[in-house]
Amino acid sequence: MLITSWCRAPSGKFLFHGGKFSWEKIHRPSWMESSIIPEVTYPTNMKKPSPVKATKALTSVGMKVAVAKSSFSQSTAKGVSSKCKVKKFDFRDLEWTEKISECPIVSPIHASVPASVVLKKEIRNFKFETNMQPLRLAKWNMNEKASFFRSGRKYTYNDFERKARKVSARRLSNSSCNPPAYMEKVFWHEMVNGQKGTVEYGVNVDGSAFSCDPNDQLGKSKWNLKHLSRLPNSLLRLVERVIPGITDPMLYIGMLFGMFAWHVEDHYLYSINYHHSGAPKTWYGIPSDAALQFERVVHDNVYSQDILSANGEDGAFELLQEKTTMFPPSILLQHNVPVYKVVQMPGEFVVTFPRAYHAGFSHGFNCGEAVNFATGDWFPLGALASQRYALLRKIPLIPYEELLCNEAMFLINSLKNENSGTLSADLTSQRSVKVPFVRLIGLHKQALQRLKVSSTSSHAQETLVCGHCKRDCYLAYIMCTCCYSDPICLFHDIDLLNCSCGGKCTIFLREDISAMEDAAKKFEQEEEILLELQKETKFGHDMFLKSINKCKKAQGIRMPKTVF
Repeated sequence: MLITSWCRAPSGKFLFHGGKFSWEKIHRPSWMESSIIPEVTYPTNMKKPSPVKATKALTSVGMKVAVAKSSFSQSTAKGVSSKCKVKKFDFRDLEWTEKISECPIVSPIHASVPASVVLKKEIRNFKFETNMQPLRLAKWNMNEKASFFRSGRKYTYNDFERKARKVSARRLSNSSCNPPAYMEKVFWHEMVNGQKGTVEYGVNVDGSAFSCDPNDQLGKSKWNLKHLSRLPNSLLRLVERVIPGITDPMLYIGMLFGMFAWHVEDHYLYSINYHHSGAPKTWYGIPSDAALQFERVVHDNVYSQDILSANGEDGAFELLQEKTTMFPPSILLQHNVPVYKVVQMPGEFVVTFPRAYHAGFSHGFNCGEAVNFATGDWFPLGALASQRYALLRKIPLIPYEELLCNEAMFLINSLKNENSGTLSADLTSQRSVKVPFVRLIGLHKQALQRLKVSSTSSHAQETLVCGHCKRDCYLAYIMCTCCYSDPICLFHDIDLLNCSCGGKCTIFLREDISAMEDAAKKFEQEEEILLELQKETKFGHDMFLKSINKCKKAQGIRMPKTVF
């Protein structure tokens, strides 16, 4: 099974030989050994790709699949005339839509029970409410922001399908026969010239269209998104509560030009989207290592400065998180941001990688389903997301510290019994757990040495949230009953909190903190881990320094340089 993805490829070449893809062994990590290299059929009018790079096989979440970039070559077209301010758009020439490389995707597994049957018969009284979306580009200033949150009406699956097909017939009489490239041009023409038009979209609908029928091959496979987060090596198996869209999938039921705006997944998680039925979707994607570049371009060319609550890319990130910002990729191409696209057909999956911005639209009535997931290599980016959430005082949806500590302790216990079969052979994922864990323990030790408190105590509670920055507190937290009823994380200067007790607070440490410190010491003794810790990760280091300077300006909060 080939899946569309947006990320940088590992060291290796994915070669096409006699109708099959195979790896050239430049550096083949152990997690590639069990990958299935599928046979791929290309349309007769499609040129077979030259050697292309590949992304990781998702064997670490219990699935064997090769993920190929295929013809997803980087697009950095120059001379594109579009600007991203609405008044500057020039859509007399839409040739830029042809400058974004596409990727063929193939899926060998199909459902024998259609989504329509599941939603009509297997789920009793299934209804959903739509959101109204403006079919135009917003100016993004104090007088005009886009809003996708105006409620539409409630529909049954049949009622919405009938309405969606009427809309398609009214707008485009032969929309089912129009090629994707034509539909893409029509969509952006509608967006730039639209005034009062709207579309309805059933977004974040509770439920799943994967069948419970034991004879349905897709429904009983590991690709059933209802089971993905609970697979043995999925990190989200450690999240005990149900979080719709993150641990459990949600449905997306669309009509012609219903859109999902530019966004990145919560906590920079992976996402996987399955197209159950209906018209195609066009997706645009940005590689994760171009995320900051993307945010800077949006900050400078899409938003007016008077609507930003923070400067630079952080201000853009905050608005993008509302998932209402839609603009054409032409502005990204003009500023040399790499952009990729794919047309997703029924029966196909699309995977987005951590911190990979994406957007898209539907070509007509369709039904899709999506959920988040995480593998071990997510932890470094999860750490960046956690720090950014704290900077913006955004309440976390998943307990990053708790996930990291639990996975690290699971790993250390597995190392004690390597022959038991419980230890994963994926050394890359192990390193992605060990390095952030050692850093986290080190940061807490530094914070404890810096803070002057009257007493310490142990706790066995689950993750709490800092009353100031909303950071998740799992390893330790501070309580000061004289002024604050909420816990405070260790990354604040107590003297700046204006406590009347003069900083006579109590630090609560986890009961098993000593075992975690011992595990961190053991990991740190490994030469590879030590070298990794000693290296300056320029990307992360720069972000930390920016966070420190910004947090110093925040009322009552300061993150000292010693902590970072």
